[in-house]
Amino acid sequence: MRDKILAFIDFFYPIMRRVMPLQTFRYAVCGGTNVLLDLFLFYISFHYVFDKSVLDLGFLVIKPYNAALLLAFVVTFPTGFLMSKYIVWTSSNLKGRIQLFRYSLMVLTNFFLNYVLMKFFVEFCGFFPTVSKIFTIFIVVFYSYMSQKHFTFKEKK
Repeated sequence: MRDKILAFIDFFYPIMRRVMPLQTFRYAVCGGTNVLLDLFLFYISFHYVFDKSVLDLGFLVIKPYNAALLLAFVVTFPTGFLMSKYIVWTSSNLKGRIQLFRYSLMVLTNFFLNYVLMKFFVEFCGFFPTVSKIFTIFIVVFYSYMSQKHFTFKEKK
């Protein structure tokens, strides 16, 4: 499966060869796929699952955009790790459990950034939640790429 995914991604690489290295291209494709999945899940859960309504758990009340953020996170965390480990950062010689721990730290930071940025864009700027999510994605993607390259899947020299 991994080889087929790599062959598919690498088939399109010649178009981007002059713009970015192969690893960055793979990151862009895998990360972009995971971001689109995240955005799709966020949109569907915000508009249809939670129906733009507050989620009252009895002991905790969650705003609908935060509930949608959490639902999307639960799905995209494992897909993002698996794509990063087996498709993008394949030359990392760190043990899988170390990578998973570091990835978890990075994703928790991303989740916190998502939460703070969503709160800022929705509640302080008055943007619609889906538009806020798109702005947030652009900010978090840069941080995520740098974290994964230099920390989570770092190559020992």
